[in-house]
Amino acid sequence: MKWSLGSKRGAPDGLWMKCEACDNLVYKKVVEDAHHVCPECGFHFRISAAKRIEYLLDDGSFVEHFSNLESIDALNFKGQKSYKDKLLKAQKNTGQREAAVFGTGAIAGQKVVFGVIDANFIMGSMGSVVGEKIARGAELARKEKLPFIVVSGSGGGARMEEGILSLFQMAKTSAAIKRLQDAGGIYIAILTNATMGGSMASWASLGDITIAEPKALLGFAGPRVIAQTVRQELPAGFQTSEFLLDHGFVDMVVARKELRQKLISLLRYTCREMPAYVKQSGRQTSKVEAPKVASR
Repeated sequence: MKWSLGSKRGAPDGLWMKCEACDNLVYKKVVEDAHHVCPECGFHFRISAAKRIEYLLDDGSFVEHFSNLESIDALNFKGQKSYKDKLLKAQKNTGQREAAVFGTGAIAGQKVVFGVIDANFIMGSMGSVVGEKIARGAELARKEKLPFIVVSGSGGGARMEEGILSLFQMAKTSAAIKRLQDAGGIYIAILTNATMGGSMASWASLGDITIAEPKALLGFAGPRVIAQTVRQELPAGFQTSEFLLDHGFVDMVVARKELRQKLISLLRYTCREMPAYVKQSGRQTSKVEAPKVASR
């Protein structure tokens, strides 16, 4: 059902929202019930780290790790706003110390190391703390022999306010993930709109299994920058999830509401001791025997 601007007349504030993709006015409650997806065009709205945890993990299973880490302004960076002011504003708006939230949780009873890069915190850009949390998460998964799952909303790439310190994180995160994979661990990368820059050039593109949400913008530089650099006309939508799926860069494109069930299926095939049936408060999995799969 499509709504014109006139449809909002007389409605209380906060009941409606405008889709940034199709420009339709949609009832906010309908969007929220659909995991923050537009009912008209399927656009996936940006959501918080807390919502990612709610949608993907078993109820009450998440325990945050590394929460004491906090960025510092090592370069005393000055721009239109100081880096310190940007950090304080992002912390106030999100209630988080940093863009990265990492910890342990469970998906249908299978314990995992789980992390989210929240785009609401300075565009999810990767500074020293984000990189450190990713690296520590990978190390924890390696030591505990647990699956490592990271949801990327890192549209800002490497955080320019930290200069070379942010670029160091590309090597550090890549090395930590390589150690996990060399030890036989499984790393699942979930790419959301947008995942760009230094993040995409390092940890976000290294998954053993790479999942993308529909119509997400994925790449290093933006399409306009690339077109101006190579001076060629580029294919339409060449940095979308669907284009990259067709060209082998991602393994699957999965709608947000189907993502938890997809992770359950993947974990059944990649985890040796995945429980066949675990009842959680408010959630339960299907009573299906987990397949016996040799360890990686």
